[in-house]
Amino acid sequence: MKVEMTRFMMAYKFALDEMNTKINILKDEFNYIHDYNPIEHVKSRLKSPESIFKKVVKKECSLSFNSIKETIRDIAGIRISVSFISDIYELSKMLESQKDIRVIERKDYIKNPKPNGYQSLHLILEIPIFMSDREELVYVEVQIRTIAMDFWASLEHKIYYKYNKEVPNRLVQELKEAAITATALDKKMEQLNKEITAYKETTAVIENEEMLLKINKDQFHLPMNLIKTFIENNK
Repeated sequence: MKVEMTRFMMAYKFALDEMNTKINILKDEFNYIHDYNPIEHVKSRLKSPESIFKKVVKKECSLSFNSIKETIRDIAGIRISVSFISDIYELSKMLESQKDIRVIERKDYIKNPKPNGYQSLHLILEIPIFMSDREELVYVEVQIRTIAMDFWASLEHKIYYKYNKEVPNRLVQELKEAAITATALDKKMEQLNKEITAYKETTAVIENEEMLLKINKDQFHLPMNLIKTFIENNK
């Protein structure tokens, strides 16, 4: 039993390692190839056997490993903080499109926030883990949210813990209003980011046009229609 429990927990640890590797590859690609990295922070956690047992009792799940695996799908969890709302869906698409990842469940609490104001994108992903004697398919929960969403969720959790989950109604309402404020901030920053990006792209196009015209004037003397076609094709 001890050996089986160890193997059971190790499979989830290896799954976390695998997912963290995938996320780090994406981070490096953004850093080296693109001029922007949306991933601000990554945190992973593995539920303890004690925490798993408490959830087994709460869900009235049988004590077989197969039953625990199918009932409790957040034993291995990763939380990713990104800069903007659009980054959440872009990163999600990158992870979901990988060939060895299968999407089991997708809950969008951004488009449909929880009653308390909580927002985040939750994914249950299934990934293969290759052991010495077998291959296992393991569930990993991935939560993707903005910095503002993560800040709100972290403080909300601390407040509920402090009041032992019995938070006064007035504070519950104020927490919800704070969530609305965080959402407004996210939308404003998203808008500003789009405007800055559009400005940079327009500036880059103008600079490229001026550079090509100067090169043509100084060296090649190509027809203007050819220059314009080249510029249009490379915008």
